[in-house]
Formats: sequence, C-alpha cells, structure tokens
Amino acid sequence: MSFKIISHIVITLITSELVMAIMLIPGDAYSLIAGTPRNIYWVEACFMLMLFTIFLFIYGMIFGKYNYKVIKHTLYFDSLPQNFDGFKVVQISDVHAGSFNNPKAIQRGIDMINKQQGDLFVFTGDLVNNKAEEIKPWISYFSQIKAPYGQYSILGNHDYGDYIKWPSDTDKRNNLQQLKAYHKDLGFDLLLDRNVQIKKGDQHIVLAGVENWGIGFGERGDLKKAMQNTLPSDFTILLSHDPTHWESQVKNYQPNIQLTLSGHTHGMQFGLEAFGIKWSPVKYRYKHWAGIKTENGSVLNINRGFGFLGFSGRIGIWPEITVLELKRKS
Repeated sequence: MSFKIISHIVITLITSELVMAIMLIPGDAYSLIAGTPRNIYWVEACFMLMLFTIFLFIYGMIFGKYNYKVIKHTLYFDSLPQNFDGFKVVQISDVHAGSFNNPKAIQRGIDMINKQQGDLFVFTGDLVNNKAEEIKPWISYFSQIKAPYGQYSILGNHDYGDYIKWPSDTDKRNNLQQLKAYHKDLGFDLLLDRNVQIKKGDQHIVLAGVENWGIGFGERGDLKKAMQNTLPSDFTILLSHDPTHWESQVKNYQPNIQLTLSGHTHGMQFGLEAFGIKWSPVKYRYKHWAGIKTENGSVLNINRGFGFLGFSGRIGIWPEITVLELKRKS
C-alpha cells in the first residue's frame, strides 16, 4: 500500500474522529452539569456524523476530484467593443497533471470543455505539480481543446519547480524550458509578460498574461511589460495566476484592466457551497477565493481549479470549468 493511500486513510480517520469528539463535548458538558449519565442517543448521533464524515472523504477521493462543474457568468462592460458582444471565454486553471490517475475522467472533463463552444480558451497556470514530465501523458488529452480565437495560457507558482530539490540550477532551468515547450505541444500560446490582440472584424480586445505574481509565492510577473503597446481605450483581459496580484496591483492599474482571470486557491478543495452558504477554510488566507469580484470598475474571476494537489480529492468544492459571456452594456 502506497504512502499516499496510507496518509489519506489516516487523515480520514483522524478528521472523522475529531468531528465526533467535538460534537460529543456539548452533550457531555450538559450531562456533567445536570449530573445525568451520558445520553446514548446523542452518542449515536455523533457516531453517525463520524460515519458520514468518512463517507464524504471516500466520495471526495473517488468521485469528487473528477466531479467537474460548469460555472457560467455573464459580465457586462461599457467599454466592450460591439463585435465582442456575446463573446464567450472558457477558463480552466490549476490542472496539476502529476496528480491525475483516471484517463476516462480526464477525457470527460476535456469533452465538457469543448462542449461549451467557447470563442476563446484560457488556462491560468499550474499545469504540473513540480516537473514538466508530469504533463507528458496527458498532452493528447488537453491538446484536444480548441477555440476559434485561440488557446492561451500562463504559468503558475508550481510550474517553476520551486518546491522540490534539483540536482543543479541548470536542471531546474531546463525543466522550465521543457514545460514551456509542452505548452506549445498542447496548442497553448503561452503569455509571459506580453499581450496579443484578439481581432473580430475591424475591432479587437487585448489579452495579456503575466508570469506568476503572488504574495508569498514569488513576485515574478511584470504588469507594465505585459501591458506594453496597449491603449487606454483597449478592452483588456489579464491572465494572472494568483488573485493577490489583482488585489495588490491590477484593480488600481491605469489604464483600467477590465477583467482579470486567476486560479491558485483551489477553494482548498474542501468547503460548502450550497443553500446560500459559501465557505471554505481558505477564506482565512484569501478573503475572496472563488468566483466573481468587482472593485474600481475592474472584475476578477477566480477559478476553483480543474485538478487537485496534496489531498487527492475534493469535498464540496468541485473542479471547475468557467464560461464567461461578455456583454456590452446598452
């Protein structure tokens, strides 16, 4: 039995037992104060909750991590060129290919992406966990993604190989160069501190991308360089992996960047988004950790991630395919 399987069993058991222990506290406190025996029905209820917790972890590890959800947003902008009214951008993020172990599930996810019939496809970083070779078995899958106005990508913090020890700095640099080559094999145009014009008829929008910039995760990206040769009148979409970049630099950048697409948080792969509740422990690290946020006329979308890392599962925060329909305010 592998170390990963053993560690996940241990995490599941410890968490479920901790849940039961916490839930027993109020019942035991009442019994102590009232001077009565422990209520057997309360104990049974707590035990059932423990079993339910185990079930959630098992579901998350077997099915949840591939339980792809399409999340759609319609965004309205005054400055969107008329020709782009109704333009659809499909976004995924945080593939973490080194964690995958189910080709059929991955193919189903790819089919769901193409089914959205987006005009433009973007990937917002973390293609691998650490090494470029992790994406190699999956190139034939992700290279199936096509959009009429192109497929574009950026790098995330994990793509630089910072989290493992390399034999030499040369090996680390070569790994990054190989990863960049794999983006090309995937059919992705890698935007590293640069921009391109997406043209539709006689009008265009700007698509810019930065190298990873994130508080505590490497501040590599150069926003000014990425925005070179753009005009104040341009409608601009920025790809930036870490949402702290938007908070720190982008939302107040002039000229205005209308839309920023990020990932990175994964929604911590654990939480609750139902019945009007949106909660994940990641909120204590990132105030805004998934979905749409608007400030200073600038819009941010944080994708919950296509893959998974660390914990080989997802509970309540499902892998996401985002569809953003851009509309011009009339």
